[in-house]
Amino acid sequence: MPITLRRRLIRILLILLLLPPILAGIAGWLIAPSFLHPIRRELTPDLIREVDASFAQSGGHREDFNVRAADGILLRGWIVRPDHPNGNWVLLFHGVADNRVGVVSHSEFLLRAGYSVVMMDARAHGASEGHIATYGWLERNDTKAIIDALIAQERRVRTDLQMKQGHGPPASMGNFPVRYPHPPVPPTPHIFALGESMGAGIALQSAAIEPRIEAVVAESAFANLREASYDYAGLRRSPMLGKTLFAPFSWMLLYRGEKLTGLPVAEVSPEKAVAARAFPVLLICDEKDEALPCRHTERIYAAARGPKQLWEVPGAFHTAALGFQPVEFQRRVLDFYANVAQGKAVQ
Repeated sequence: MPITLRRRLIRILLILLLLPPILAGIAGWLIAPSFLHPIRRELTPDLIREVDASFAQSGGHREDFNVRAADGILLRGWIVRPDHPNGNWVLLFHGVADNRVGVVSHSEFLLRAGYSVVMMDARAHGASEGHIATYGWLERNDTKAIIDALIAQERRVRTDLQMKQGHGPPASMGNFPVRYPHPPVPPTPHIFALGESMGAGIALQSAAIEPRIEAVVAESAFANLREASYDYAGLRRSPMLGKTLFAPFSWMLLYRGEKLTGLPVAEVSPEKAVAARAFPVLLICDEKDEALPCRHTERIYAAARGPKQLWEVPGAFHTAALGFQPVEFQRRVLDFYANVAQGKAVQ
């Protein structure tokens, strides 16, 4: 083979080998801002009417619930109470580029079972304030603020109810105070969490630092940001492609994201969260999930220190377990929460 032709072939080969990683790196650099600023799904009047129709069917009664986060961001959402509350609460966490309406189907069966629910728009989503999404790093502290506000509101509701029923401060009759019998102190409510995709990751990371969350149901959670970025780099077809030829996409995406925000990428990790605190988890993955395949959930399951269950849903796509297996989904979730509330083993 002539030397000139050989050199030409070598140059072509080098271009073919180097061009995809270079283009992947450029793409990661350019996409990083949108990764931090997901598209907002607006909470439109039409959506609210649809949700109200759903609540009417499931016996839910919603009220606005706005919470100021520790850094001043205003988080907007709803508290929804059932006709016959069992005294316990479930915090619902939606996925990326969605809003609280995205978990309304989960609220339906929980309300029918007597659970009150909290449905919030995550920061930088829906009607909540915030410029960036951090996939659990700041959101876990938002969850603490939400629980603080929830408990404070419940105390006010109970106090107001006692006053209306005549169980308030002692009145006076002549020189003698009149004391009304006090109603029994209601049991401390159990607080659980349920999330899907990004919301599942937030729920797990929140529970790691918030002991008032007693148990978490997490569907299609990401193990950590770097592992999730490999799936996106591999075009949701091959994480190995994302870890090799297109790895510069992941490197540049996370590097620029960290530089733009100071976000500690390595610490945004549900996998680390379940190892930090031993709380019960029901982990759900969808067999045909291409966005966050089951290996993410399997890694979280392996790392979890507390009581744990893993359910792989046959044939289901990303966050579609409830749609594919509605009866089984509801049974597993309700049994899981009931067992935790009663102190029974969940393994």
